[in-house]
Amino acid sequence: MKYSLVILQFFVFCAALQAQEADSSARQELPEITITAFDQQKSRLSAVSSLVAVSLTGIDRSNKTSLVGGLNSIAGVRMEERSPGSYRLNIRGSSLRAPFGVRNVKVYWNDIPVTDAGGGTYLNQFAFNNIATVEIAKGPAGSLYGAGTGGLLLLKSIDRHSKPGIQIDLAGGSFGLQNLLSSAVWGENKSQNQLSYAHQKTDGYRNHTYSKKDNLSYTGLFKVSDRQEIQASVLFNHQFYETPGGLNATEFANNPRQERPAAGGFPGASAAKAAIEQTNFVAGLSNTYRLSERFQNTTVLFGTFNHIKNPTFRNYERRIEPGFGARSVFSADKNWNQSSLRLTAGAEVQQAYYNTTVSKNRAGNPDTVLTNDDINLTAYSLFIQGAFEFGKNWSLTAGTSLNKSNISIRRLNIYPVTIQKRTYRNEFAPRLSLVKQFGSSFAVSGTFSQGFSPPTLSEVLPSTGEISTFLEAERGTNYEIGARLNLLRSTLKIDLTAFYFKLVGALVLRRDINNADFFMNAGDVQQKGIEASAQYFLNFKSSASIFSNLVIRTGHSIYQFKYGDYRKDIIDYNGKKLPGVPSYTGTFAADLQLKAGIDLSVNLYHASSIYLNDANTIKDPAYTIAGIRLSYNAIIGKLSQAKIYFGIDNLFDEVYSLGNDINAAGGRYYNVAPSRNWYAGIQLALNRKK
Repeated sequence: MKYSLVILQFFVFCAALQAQEADSSARQELPEITITAFDQQKSRLSAVSSLVAVSLTGIDRSNKTSLVGGLNSIAGVRMEERSPGSYRLNIRGSSLRAPFGVRNVKVYWNDIPVTDAGGGTYLNQFAFNNIATVEIAKGPAGSLYGAGTGGLLLLKSIDRHSKPGIQIDLAGGSFGLQNLLSSAVWGENKSQNQLSYAHQKTDGYRNHTYSKKDNLSYTGLFKVSDRQEIQASVLFNHQFYETPGGLNATEFANNPRQERPAAGGFPGASAAKAAIEQTNFVAGLSNTYRLSERFQNTTVLFGTFNHIKNPTFRNYERRIEPGFGARSVFSADKNWNQSSLRLTAGAEVQQAYYNTTVSKNRAGNPDTVLTNDDINLTAYSLFIQGAFEFGKNWSLTAGTSLNKSNISIRRLNIYPVTIQKRTYRNEFAPRLSLVKQFGSSFAVSGTFSQGFSPPTLSEVLPSTGEISTFLEAERGTNYEIGARLNLLRSTLKIDLTAFYFKLVGALVLRRDINNADFFMNAGDVQQKGIEASAQYFLNFKSSASIFSNLVIRTGHSIYQFKYGDYRKDIIDYNGKKLPGVPSYTGTFAADLQLKAGIDLSVNLYHASSIYLNDANTIKDPAYTIAGIRLSYNAIIGKLSQAKIYFGIDNLFDEVYSLGNDINAAGGRYYNVAPSRNWYAGIQLALNRKK
């Protein structure tokens, strides 16, 4: 990165000498992505309104260091950043179960479950160039994807339409940002390969938020025969990031960029050398074999390994987490007259053997052992589904699954050594959806689904050190109706969804006097919401116009999430709003392309105020942030393309907290988000000559 400025100047000079007018046809709106969730091949209009598929290129308006901005542009999805490298994601939900990371959302990468047997997901192991497309299912998806009530993310790393070549994206910016994304694609016809490398480094926008990340991935698609296809996927990630800790209201008002200071006998973040060092490895092999014209099987074998070191102001935690598993899906098709039936059945199993050691923290090094636990985790799911298309544009999908998970914890540092066990099971997790499509312009849908979500390992073994096998699983029931419209010759696309979701036995995050996390089951949670999104695409066909295309996207979520029957000791929280959930979020983005190769993008994100505790006595104010990016696209010769871009995030320099610590002891709710910051970069693509 030392020579990034020299390289940037060189490519700017080359572009100035050889730039030709960029071909506007190469910069048209991306084609609609087929929705493959629930073992189907659906267009947007023929799928239920709670299913969304997006290309990462289509939501790229940032410095490409994370998915925060892109995912937050989708109605019903909220991703938060507590510090660089520390993210929190929920779909149609609250942060009740998420001190950090991902809870209650099942995540797959190239058909490999990266949500482990303990229910945890390291979403931060992915770099921007590990992902080409994202499919999102809002609400319970357990009928085909196992335990969970929050939703589903299907991540794909390779675009089957990618052309062979090499691409390099080099950027720098505020807070010492250095970001390198590189990838190579090769092979055609019977094979397609993609090798990607990413390097990211930043000094951080807050004291004690230095971070560094290196990521390497490979994906290969191989057509063995007309009947068989194999996909191999490997990902390695190593990162280090400092964790500054939450601030109380006074500290946040005086200096929101400061780290958590020493207090109550605990050192500050720097003195404790609070940080996370994380190594992740994912490998999987998928085989799709068509046994006959109407019958096929896809089987995935996979293994994962995570190694985490986490000194905090309270203690020093080290986790070693190897796991492996398999997923096998059989599908059969039957067609007659104007109707068709697709039957899907299969199983998914995961096994993990973890060790977690918690010690006292002495200036970033482990000291006296407090707990040492060997953990055995097993999770499996059996599922079946039928998708029936009949009449004129009617589609009915019905499925269910049987899920079970076991956890056993052997605490090695206390004699006599004992084992605490717990088995979680549910009878069925059904899902029923009906879609009626009216021509090519209008469709309505309805969905009923139920989900089952046992406590994750982080909840059974929280940072208090108490083994919490007494926790019960959550169970949720979801009802929703939706509509999708294509207007103005399909240049305007509108999605509307209304839902009611009731969660029984909701797992709620609490914190003790030392700000250590623990969890408890609440009575029930009632969630009502409306989501709306729209996209408008305009092509300037006039040869006299200097403009090429205009794309406008907007999304809105209106939520009323409340506790139902929930009491803690003598305190009654019935009717209180769920903390961590804005009652309204709205996004707006506009992308204008000029025929001269210039692109201008602007985006806005607004979140209403949120409550920070169960009692609804503390509220974080609403905020609005804006971003802008200008880029220039040029063709260099016949095989090379270059893009030079410059952008500003948080244009109005809003001071806000993105990733509040809910129910935090001592009122330490706040983690400030980046102030106004800039970035600039160059992207160079070299395509192989056919």
